[in-house]
Amino acid sequence: MSTEEKSAAPRSLAEALRVRDDVSLAALLRSRPDLITPVPTDLTQLATRAGTRASVVRALERLDRFALQTAEALAVAPDPASYGELLGLMAGDEEDPAVAAALPRAAALLRERALVWGADDRLRLVRTARELLAPSPQHPSPTGLGPTVREATAGMSPGRIQEILAAVGLPSTHDSVSAVSALGALFADRRRMAALLAGLPAESREVLDRLVWGPPYGQVTHDPAAHLRALLDRGLLLPTAPGTVVLPREVALHLRAGRAHRAPEPVPPPVEAAATHRPQVVDATAAGQALAALATVDELLKEWDEGGPSVLRAGGLSVRDLKRTAVALDVPEPVAAFWVELAYGAGLIASDGEADERYAATPAYDEWRELPPAERWARLAGTWLTATRTPGVVGGRDAKDRTLSALGPNLDRSAAPEVRHRVLALLAGLPEGASPVAESVLARLRWERPLRGPQQQRETGTGAARDDDLRSRIARWTLSEAELLGVTGRGALAAPARALIGAPEPPRPATADDTGEPEGPGDKLPVHHHRTPPVTAPPSPAERAAATATAARLLAPLFPEPLDHVLLQADLTAVAPGPLEQELADVLGVLADIESKGGATVYRFTPGSVRRALDAGQSAADLHAFLARHSRTPVPQPLTYLIDDVARRHGRLRVGAASAYVRCDDDATLDEILADKRAAGLGLRRLAPTVLAAQADPAALLEGLRAIGFAPAAESAAGDVLIARADSHRTPPRAAPEPVPDGPPAPDDTLLAAAIRAVRAGDLASTTPRKPGPAGEEGGGEDGTPAGTLPRTGAAETLATMQAAVLTGEALWIGYVNAEGAASQRVIAPIRVEGGFVTAYDHTADEVRTYPLHRVTGVAELADDAG
Repeated sequence: MSTEEKSAAPRSLAEALRVRDDVSLAALLRSRPDLITPVPTDLTQLATRAGTRASVVRALERLDRFALQTAEALAVAPDPASYGELLGLMAGDEEDPAVAAALPRAAALLRERALVWGADDRLRLVRTARELLAPSPQHPSPTGLGPTVREATAGMSPGRIQEILAAVGLPSTHDSVSAVSALGALFADRRRMAALLAGLPAESREVLDRLVWGPPYGQVTHDPAAHLRALLDRGLLLPTAPGTVVLPREVALHLRAGRAHRAPEPVPPPVEAAATHRPQVVDATAAGQALAALATVDELLKEWDEGGPSVLRAGGLSVRDLKRTAVALDVPEPVAAFWVELAYGAGLIASDGEADERYAATPAYDEWRELPPAERWARLAGTWLTATRTPGVVGGRDAKDRTLSALGPNLDRSAAPEVRHRVLALLAGLPEGASPVAESVLARLRWERPLRGPQQQRETGTGAARDDDLRSRIARWTLSEAELLGVTGRGALAAPARALIGAPEPPRPATADDTGEPEGPGDKLPVHHHRTPPVTAPPSPAERAAATATAARLLAPLFPEPLDHVLLQADLTAVAPGPLEQELADVLGVLADIESKGGATVYRFTPGSVRRALDAGQSAADLHAFLARHSRTPVPQPLTYLIDDVARRHGRLRVGAASAYVRCDDDATLDEILADKRAAGLGLRRLAPTVLAAQADPAALLEGLRAIGFAPAAESAAGDVLIARADSHRTPPRAAPEPVPDGPPAPDDTLLAAAIRAVRAGDLASTTPRKPGPAGEEGGGEDGTPAGTLPRTGAAETLATMQAAVLTGEALWIGYVNAEGAASQRVIAPIRVEGGFVTAYDHTADEVRTYPLHRVTGVAELADDAG
């Protein structure tokens, strides 16, 4: 490298950032949004922020496996290292062609994210990243390499170092520094090192083979065996503490044929297809699941319509209430937790905030029910896709060993939206109608985000595959939840869900199956290789709304038309051969109990269900007319008798508050109640021939009399029958829970452009040379203010300098204090000065602005050669 090239090479990360163009800076800030929160004043501050530990850890956690392996190789390479040295560490002496082909991308990615800077002949890993990834006795490197010869011999006596030189056949030196350099050069020389190892006994080679891939540390006794003594004498093992030895990095690299990693992974593992189906079958299956999802959420909300379970003191549902909900929905408890959390995330249920706090439906539920089915599903799916609350962790333990409950705190996992979206994107990359092998999806995610970060990497190694890491668990939950929700059908991504995530339409797979029959798992299927979608900023609310609308539009034709009829049968059941119109479903849900669900829903009429309809304000005539109007079969005589019988007895008894009372025109009925031993617990006593008083409250009295076999009706203080409506209890208006972001949000293009403009202008203000002031210092003023601080000049000098700059068109460097008292420095080109204000083109803001002169603390002229 020539002298001019050396002088032009960046000497720091700040200088490396300074020569980047706006596109490169935008890529850095988009990939590391924490760097502009808040916007730095100049590029020096940006570089400082990019080197902080928290920011570097976050950046390393977002690298794919091969990029992380490249950074780990740089951490054990000389500082600085050339691209050739890095290639040798990654590809080895045999120069793996796949590694050599992928390394430029990985190196460019590290440079783009400001983890590496410098030209290809002087690559430098950011110091904080080197500290995190470099090997140490407390934290071995993920590469399995140990310290260099220089590091391992730092505390060794000069005499011992000379003994090692003599043992390996090197001439003695006059100082330890040159001796260590000679020994390191020997270990790095492939030919001489091979000759040295050839003279070792086989037992010694076995010891080296056990340490070569790490961990590089071993234990020895105070009197080691001969084969260990041979290694210690030649410096192939170096002592680091009493009884502990280490394999030097140079020796390990020779034994590894120059490779820093045992298994470099330059290419992401492919997502494999397990089976493929006709797209029409996938969409139809997903639509059926979507309808079932809507019915399940509706059933849950109706279950909690009049006030659901109590809210625990710490928040959330009790284990017992979750079990009851699972029984009511006829699903396992983890699935019940999913539906409860989905309804909560969509803002359909919340706590009512009353003294006896309970969960109940919100007013938003009534609005949601009025939407067309496809739009209702799209809202649920959109909520699921972006929610950070993760129902899969329900039943687990938090950091304080407390059980995590559904609807309770501490269920947010900020990685969940990214993992869900990425899993669906991988499914979208498969041929249309293909379902994935779940393990291949997990393997791909582990490659894209290897475990969780440097700390976990040190514990498990880069290539370790753990099924219990959070991202893998979220991915498994995503695959099962997507099937429950109708996002996928038979494991393959459906067309509406493809629109929901903004994925393009895939090419139809070329198969020999033209009959439309699905292929089995054993058939030969196409494999999804590493077609990774480009990383972009998260969609805006408008883009999400458009995607949701498109998904609803694609799903609507897949839903069957709602039916306006049922089939009544003589065994007191009604069969709904498909989804029913909302009004019909609502009335039938009150008049009958659901006995079974599926493609056809079976309802059963019971005395209790008929009484429920009568309590809701219906009369027997209304029920007969309703059934005759909506049945395609004649109304069976047993059902007519059932309704008439319950209606005849309904309301003969009246229950009010005494605590409670019972009144009936037929005193014989009251005699029958008093004589029944099952009514003893109600505390009944006769007040009048037709009135009984009770110690139980009205609700308990109603339930008790119904359990005995009577059909009482509740009445108001005025004696009117109370009508119990299904939507009688609603919470106050509640906002749906907001997702917890995983760090600062990714900036949009407008914010990026403004931030880059501000940073460059601030950098110009802080680095532009200024003319020496009277104090003889660059940028100095009357008070001798040194360069780099806000200039200080008197009001007269400030005004004169401003007026002169208007005439000459020169730019000035000013100090300015705004109305809030915040001081800043700016480079301006004055246009006019009048009325105590200066109007100037502000390079910092890239626009014309007006400043009060009394807020300008000082002014300095820029040097004539200022860039």
